[in-house]
Amino acid sequence: MAVAELYAQYNRVWIPDPEEVWKSAEIAKDYRAGDRVLRLLLEDGTELDYPVDPGSLPPLRNPDILVGENDLTALSYLHEPAVLHNLRIRFAESKLIYTYSGIILVAMNPYKQLPIYGDAIIHAYSGQNMGDMDPHIFAVAEEAYKQMARNNRNQSIIVSGESGAGKTVSARYAMRYFATVSKSSSNAHVEDKVLASNPITEAVGNAKTTRNDNSSRFGKYTEISFDERSQIIGANMRTYLLEKSRVVFQAENERNYHIFYQLCACAQQPEFEHLKLRSAEEFNYTRMGGNTVIEGVDDRADMVETQKTFTLLGFKEDFQMDVFKILAAILHLGNVQVTTVSNERSSVSEDDSHLKVFCELLGLETGKVAQWLCNRKIVTASETVVKPMTRPQAINARDALAKKIYAHLFDFIVERINQALHFSGKQHTFIGVLDIYGFETFDVNSFEQFCINYANEKLQQQFNLHVFKLEQEEYMKEDIPWTLIDFYDNQPVIDLIEAKMGILELLDEECLLPHGTDENWLQKLYNNFVNKNSLFEKPRMSNTSFIIQHFADKVEYQCEGFLEKNRDTVYDMLVEILRASKFHLCATFFQETPVASSPFGAMITVKSAKQVIKPNSKHFRTTVGSKFRSSLSLLMETLNATTPHYVRCIKPNDCKLPFEFDSKRIVQQLRACGVLETIRISAQSYPSRWTYLEFYSRYGILMTQQELSLGDKKEVCKIALHRFIQDSNQYQFGRTKIFFRAGQVAYLEKLRLDKLRQSCIVIQKHVRGWLQRRKFLRERQAALTIQQYFRGQQTVRKAITATALKEAWAAIILQKHCRGYLVRNLYQLIRVATITIQAYTRGFLARRQYRKLLQEHKAVILQKYARAWLARRRFQNIRRFVLNIQLTYRVQRLQKKLEDQSRENHGLVEKLTSLAALRAGDLEKIQKLEAELERAATHRHSYEEKGRRYRDTVEERLSKLQKHNAELELQKEQAELTLQEKTEELKEQMDKLTRQLFDDVQKEEQQRLLLEKSFELKTQAYEKQIASLREEIKALKDERTQLHHQLEEGRLTSDSLKGEVARLTKQAKTISEFEKEIELLQAQKIDVEKHVQSQKREMRDRMSEVTKQLLESYDIEDVRSRLSVEDLEHLNEDGELWFAYEGLKKATRVLESHFQTQKDCYEKEIEGLNFKVVHLSQEINHLQKLFREETGINESIRHEVTRLTSENMMIPDFKQQISELERQKQDLESRLKEQTEKMEGKPEESFSHLNRARDEEGVWDKAVEIKGNEGPTDKIQELQEASEFLEKQPEAEEEAKRTLQQEASQLSLETRDLEEELDMKDRVIKKLQDQVKTLTKTIEKAPLCQDEIVSEYPVSHFEDVERNREDRHYILTSAEWHLQPVPRRPEGRTTTFLPLALEPMSMPAFPSCHVLHTFLLHGPLCPIFARTGCAYSHLSFLCSFF
Repeated sequence: MAVAELYAQYNRVWIPDPEEVWKSAEIAKDYRAGDRVLRLLLEDGTELDYPVDPGSLPPLRNPDILVGENDLTALSYLHEPAVLHNLRIRFAESKLIYTYSGIILVAMNPYKQLPIYGDAIIHAYSGQNMGDMDPHIFAVAEEAYKQMARNNRNQSIIVSGESGAGKTVSARYAMRYFATVSKSSSNAHVEDKVLASNPITEAVGNAKTTRNDNSSRFGKYTEISFDERSQIIGANMRTYLLEKSRVVFQAENERNYHIFYQLCACAQQPEFEHLKLRSAEEFNYTRMGGNTVIEGVDDRADMVETQKTFTLLGFKEDFQMDVFKILAAILHLGNVQVTTVSNERSSVSEDDSHLKVFCELLGLETGKVAQWLCNRKIVTASETVVKPMTRPQAINARDALAKKIYAHLFDFIVERINQALHFSGKQHTFIGVLDIYGFETFDVNSFEQFCINYANEKLQQQFNLHVFKLEQEEYMKEDIPWTLIDFYDNQPVIDLIEAKMGILELLDEECLLPHGTDENWLQKLYNNFVNKNSLFEKPRMSNTSFIIQHFADKVEYQCEGFLEKNRDTVYDMLVEILRASKFHLCATFFQETPVASSPFGAMITVKSAKQVIKPNSKHFRTTVGSKFRSSLSLLMETLNATTPHYVRCIKPNDCKLPFEFDSKRIVQQLRACGVLETIRISAQSYPSRWTYLEFYSRYGILMTQQELSLGDKKEVCKIALHRFIQDSNQYQFGRTKIFFRAGQVAYLEKLRLDKLRQSCIVIQKHVRGWLQRRKFLRERQAALTIQQYFRGQQTVRKAITATALKEAWAAIILQKHCRGYLVRNLYQLIRVATITIQAYTRGFLARRQYRKLLQEHKAVILQKYARAWLARRRFQNIRRFVLNIQLTYRVQRLQKKLEDQSRENHGLVEKLTSLAALRAGDLEKIQKLEAELERAATHRHSYEEKGRRYRDTVEERLSKLQKHNAELELQKEQAELTLQEKTEELKEQMDKLTRQLFDDVQKEEQQRLLLEKSFELKTQAYEKQIASLREEIKALKDERTQLHHQLEEGRLTSDSLKGEVARLTKQAKTISEFEKEIELLQAQKIDVEKHVQSQKREMRDRMSEVTKQLLESYDIEDVRSRLSVEDLEHLNEDGELWFAYEGLKKATRVLESHFQTQKDCYEKEIEGLNFKVVHLSQEINHLQKLFREETGINESIRHEVTRLTSENMMIPDFKQQISELERQKQDLESRLKEQTEKMEGKPEESFSHLNRARDEEGVWDKAVEIKGNEGPTDKIQELQEASEFLEKQPEAEEEAKRTLQQEASQLSLETRDLEEELDMKDRVIKKLQDQVKTLTKTIEKAPLCQDEIVSEYPVSHFEDVERNREDRHYILTSAEWHLQPVPRRPEGRTTTFLPLALEPMSMPAFPSCHVLHTFLLHGPLCPIFARTGCAYSHLSFLCSFF
């Protein structure tokens, strides 16, 4: 099919646009071959004549069905505008950030938190194929994990993109996916540690840039190791090209690494006070960018998170504080001020506060650091020269030192993280996650951008080779012939950079030269590559830069700083100073250790494609470029040995707006990251691939009935495709798929659309005809219906008359009245029957309900009282049993505690006696120490007097020497006046001078001897004092060991500990006084030494002045000419003044060295004594703590003793109360006897009248048989029985009955109150007696103290009340209370008893069941129950219940 046929009317194309890059337009007129203009209709409705050439027609737009595809390679037309439009639809409209492009996952940064990364999403993607679900970073991670587990082959995920595109976040989510789906069953929490490494590396390796608030300034390859069960067992990390220059310089609106600001935010916390930090605005290294705060970021909270991750990885607080100390030192180093002294010299003050803090933190010497920051040492073959540096050079040296320290710290942290993630077992497979910088091009590109773009060239080459490999595997699997495709090979660019005599090798060569410069290196590049290599260019308007044609774009590099950054050197003297640091971590950074082999080398067996060039000279320093090249080659070996998976992160806009699509920026990144190159390669082969089933279901409407009748769908697809596309080169048939060249799917879609359009027209024609026919039929039916009703109405009007209407109306009225009468009769009959049935039914139900309620009410009353009595009885029995058990247990426990306390008291008494003896011995020792202290004070006074005398003698000697000096001056003046006149006098004066000089020498020797003797005496005294102090320390040690033994044997009580602590505190005070005396003696010794040295200096100066004056005043040659030979010989033999002076100098040096050695020895001994004193003070503190504990115990014992004594004081009061209660009890008993005697006479009179009634009626036979004890209760029962009998007698007997009832009730109440009072008194008396007994026992057994006193609880009722004799009384009283007589007037005199409302608490306790049964069935109340209608069954039920 010709290409021109695709440019038909209504098809759409893409045309370039300066704003949107590409703009869509619709073809308004068919294009024919040879046309120079293509008529287009823009989206805004305007027409455009677009000029075209036959070979450069505008790219066609894909059909709408292909817009928004998950995979860009599925598009029919694969070109830049199609890719851009598909990404815009998915990102800006559908809010989908992930899209496939073949094997690449394109990830757009949404600049917004999306809810698509939860654990539920992870589990949804787990186990799924890559094409089954929407594109996602989890899908790529799952594909890598699945291939590793299935094929046992190592995998790699390569995440790239420019700053701010979301590389770090994508890599973090991939690692999180692996940690979630492959959790190990052990408790090591390896997954948490792997994820915890990210916040630490981000804190020390990420910073804010103009493009990104959390930009990674280094490359990172994290290798996650798995075992045979595909579970995480560890990880390892490699880093690449840390941006060290950011430590000392940041551009506008950028920041340094996050860790510095986190540290400054926590500067005021107590644990960071020793770092002497301030806010970030006060340090040069953190304020260069202007703004030190990121909006929405809390540096203090991030610092807490960083510390937590340090702790999670097992880093202790000491390690963390060492890291923070080095970071703080770097900040202080940046604030060190360098001042200009001259044009070629600068200086750093040793008093600089920041320099002092820097040296203090790192354990360095301030003087040396200040010196070598401004000077450098140049070592040649013949000599070593110290060369001063200018202020810019010194600042560069300072900054280089800061960068070096931070780089070492970064490598050290990464190494420790690897150690924390190290695993002991064997690695089965691994998945590597590469988070590396993408292709970069800025306004000013330097060494860092050169290395970054070099790394991207290598990755792009590896990517191209991998893509072709996958294409070849796909074609071989489908049995399709493989043809070579022309693509851009970036091997020439890589050769330009890394080959022999390439850019990197020339850079290393220039770095070796002592006077190498960036200009010389650039000139070499011009000479070697300009006009010789098409990929290297020289800018027209610049001589300080060069241009390289990379695979993505041309980049211009500025040569300034290339050599310095490649060398990355710090001056040797500064390195030596740091190597000698007292801070162990700083010292280890700069130790000369061989480079360790990479832990990844043993896992990889693939050989490098190029041999890495090794330096020949052993003194050759490895440059940054060579290191980066070797690490990059190792990375390529690793990636080539694994199956790679690619993630390309795209930054949609520079304003960081959510879901904002900037076409220019996105096209630039798509070109740079290789996505368009991949699409171009795919377009040259067969980009569109359909399975036979998909093709059959999609394009079945284009097939004929004959083709569809075939059974084999594969053959149907082949026959139909031959008919659709005559050019067989535009497609290929594989085993399971059909492969199409670019544009063929769009052509098939056009055919399908035309077929559908024609089919739609036919369908529309038939549907519209059917609708019109239906409408016509509906209207015709409506017309016929109207005609029918109209004609019928006319016929009815003609047939109906007035008489017929009247007859019909009369018949209807008759029917109405007849039917109404019949219905009313039937209704009345049914109503009467219903009312009758309801009345009988309701009466029956009411009567039955009444009888049921009456029976249940009586039974409930009896049950209530019976159950209440049983519950009370059961509760009383249980309470008695529990109280007895409690009492016995408490008595046993008190007895046991009292026995233990008595034994402890005996032991304490013995310990008190032993400690009293020890205290007496300690007092004697303290007196001895005081005497020794007095002797030491007398020695000190004597030493002070000796010192005063010595000062007086020295002053006298000084005055004599001054006088002698004056005399010499006078003699000098006289000699100058009389020199020419008297030569003979000159000889005499010379003799005098020589004699005086000899005398002075002798005096000096005598003074020296005296000083030596005095110093020896003082040293002997010091040694004696030190020996005495040693003896005292030994004695203190012995005492300390004794104290330890005593503490281990028994933990002595408070009095002995007080004595020991007082003694030890006094000894500590004496030790501190001894320390003060030692310090005074040291000061005196130092003063004496200084005084002796000053005297020596003064004597030397005077001797030199005298000799100079003599030599200046006399003409030596004249003197020699005048002196004879004999005089000269005499002078040489007797007065070699100069030789004598030199001998004195040597002797003084020897003495000084001797004094210095003795001083060092004394200082060491004093330090040892101080250490021992500190140790003894710690022991004293420990003993004081023990003393405080013992005093607390003694205080508690004392409080218990006082409490017991107070309780002993209460015993007489208790006895008095007991006696009073006994008296009251006796009074109550006497009163009770009197009341019983009074009541004996009254019942006898009433019994005489009642005997006649018993004989006649015979009702009381069974009541008399009831046995009872003598007492008022039996008589009361008889009186009550009599009163009930008299109710049947005439009215004359009613008054006697009432009086008897009242007296009986009063007597029963009085007796009940008396019995209750007696019971209460008995209980109180027993309680008090028990308390007195227990107190007396405790006082007898524990006279001293006890640890804990158990409080006595009140004792309740213990006696068992005998109630059998009161059975009748309780039953009678309950019957009287609850069955009161209520007269009914209509029945006459007959009396009826009705049950009343019962009060639960008013009923007394029931007696035994037998008595109750007898009384209810055979007693005097049986007729009453019978008359009241109380059923016998209820009574029997009550008895059976009891």
